Amino acid sequence: MLGVRPFSPQPGGRSVADVAHLTQPELDQLVAQIGEEFLARLSRPALSKAEGLNLPEVCPGCVQRCAQTCAKKTREIVAQGADRVSASERLTKIDPAIAAMIDHTLLKPEATRADIVKLCKEARQYGFASVCVNPYWAALVAKELAGSPVKVCTVIGFPLGATSTESKVAETEAAVRVGAQEIDMVINVGALRSGDHEAVKQDIHGVAVAAHRAGAILKVILETALLDDNQKAVACTLAKMAGADFVKTSTGFSTHGATAHDVALMRQVVGPDLGVKASGGIRTLEDLRQMAAAGASRIGASASVKIVEATAR
Repeated sequence: MLGVRPFSPQPGGRSVADVAHLTQPELDQLVAQIGEEFLARLSRPALSKAEGLNLPEVCPGCVQRCAQTCAKKTREIVAQGADRVSASERLTKIDPAIAAMIDHTLLKPEATRADIVKLCKEARQYGFASVCVNPYWAALVAKELAGSPVKVCTVIGFPLGATSTESKVAETEAAVRVGAQEIDMVINVGALRSGDHEAVKQDIHGVAVAAHRAGAILKVILETALLDDNQKAVACTLAKMAGADFVKTSTGFSTHGATAHDVALMRQVVGPDLGVKASGGIRTLEDLRQMAAAGASRIGASASVKIVEATAR
């Protein structure tokens, strides 16, 4: 909305009360003066031309968000008579279905309290599925998201998966006590590659029981970059047998992240009963759409805001 400065036909201007007491001839004269002034304003050169900016009438790639994206255009608006220009992250409508697929993620070890609070604010604003953080921050996220439909997600056995089942279970129990509603655990990759399938299954099952007891869901991270296709299929089968709710491609800390091939393979193995989360290296709306087309029902991303804002263009 543009707030227009009150027009002053005479020095000092007129109040609403003054106008209310004008005679008809005086009112006609005032209306004529106003019309002449507006015509004069419209005939003046635009600020961009006066300053030699030579801006096009419509900027290339215009998304109709001058107040947020173009200081020069905003100055033009003010020069034409606006004394206020409203700006909001929601000036354009994003696709809520895309936002609802995304776990808004920050797992960098150097993340600060301010970074986590900002992450939660963004998740509330855009309607992401969850905020996914390291366990230390789970309690803060639960506090920041209180009263919001956005879920609290944390990682277990992260990023290597090589801790004991007992420690993973203890991590899970501690996380759900402080408000975690979704648990993303890393499988024991070394045990899987060694063919110790029962150990992998029991590792997942122990965490699944701890999560489900508290009403949380479990996503099992395979770290697909370290597995061949047969091992990926075996890991998905074991996760399903052990009571997982999702299988997930990657931690984002290995040699590469999600691929459409891996997502399609995982979806084929688990069928429609489990969720498939693609994570690692998903930075654009096109990346997300490729993963969804391959069968992903959830996306883990740190570029979440960029992705959803692209849906509004």
